[in-house]
Amino acid sequence: MRRTVQRRAAVGVFALIALIVPVAVPATALPPSGDGVIVLEGATGTEGIAAGEGTTFYAGDRLNGDIYRGDIRDDTAGLFIDAPDGRAAIGMKADVTHDLLFVAGGGTGDAYVYSTDTGDTVGVVHLAAGQDAFINDVTLTKDGAWFTNSFAAELYFLPVDKDGGLGEVETVTLTGPAADPWTGFGPNGIAAVNGGKTLILAHSAFGALFTVDPDGVDSGTAATARIGGFDVPNVDGILVQGRQLWAVQNQKNRISRIKLASDLSSGVVGDVITSPAFNVPTTIAKFGNTLAAVNAKFGQPATEFEVVLVPARD
Repeated sequence: MRRTVQRRAAVGVFALIALIVPVAVPATALPPSGDGVIVLEGATGTEGIAAGEGTTFYAGDRLNGDIYRGDIRDDTAGLFIDAPDGRAAIGMKADVTHDLLFVAGGGTGDAYVYSTDTGDTVGVVHLAAGQDAFINDVTLTKDGAWFTNSFAAELYFLPVDKDGGLGEVETVTLTGPAADPWTGFGPNGIAAVNGGKTLILAHSAFGALFTVDPDGVDSGTAATARIGGFDVPNVDGILVQGRQLWAVQNQKNRISRIKLASDLSSGVVGDVITSPAFNVPTTIAKFGNTLAAVNAKFGQPATEFEVVLVPARD
């Protein structure tokens, strides 16, 4: 790796994120407490993080699209992909089965797919254009990748075949309460549950979570329903395992751990995870009982960006 990462002790640190094809990682392979801060040297802005194989993570530079790769166990990270000019990196997910990294391209309107073996670009997929485009996050199912657009009530489905081949993207229009008019950023984080039969969508403008029925992909629409019982102001990235959901609340500098009802109609906030090391965290990944969150530091003249490790409290 061309750049090294410094790890600094963090007092009372706590955080998280998600991977649709989870990898079981023994807790003994992680730092004993799950606490720590890993500095991504050279990053000019970060927002997305994804769990890879074992204790490997990927983090993206939202301003230039570069991808960093690191390991939460041995405290190393470095520049992995020096992205071509004009790209961006927002939310991301790693498909460890096919050795692929799916990256949301923000205002470019594109999605990028990289090989985690070589760092080569596998595909550039155009999803949306103009002022209605901010491709914010992505989740994976056994059939492909789902991307959100924070400026439009749409999802985009990119099929992925059993050999990792990419299909033709399909645009799916949201219906129901998640499609009500909003101001600012709307659909943001996304996660798949129940084997991909249901999607959960974080909506920043509404400070709420919604279930999405993806079966409407064939008709070009997908119905939404609000998950009741709680509010999540400034919600950004989300992660789901079983009936536990972690919601990153960026400007609130916290992560809410929510226990979902079996029918996904409601939920209860069980824990609010905070840390003095949080500085506008946006997305999270999970490794055993450790969460890794990336600080975005929106609106600040930041000179360095970090991955914060915290206990998941599950």
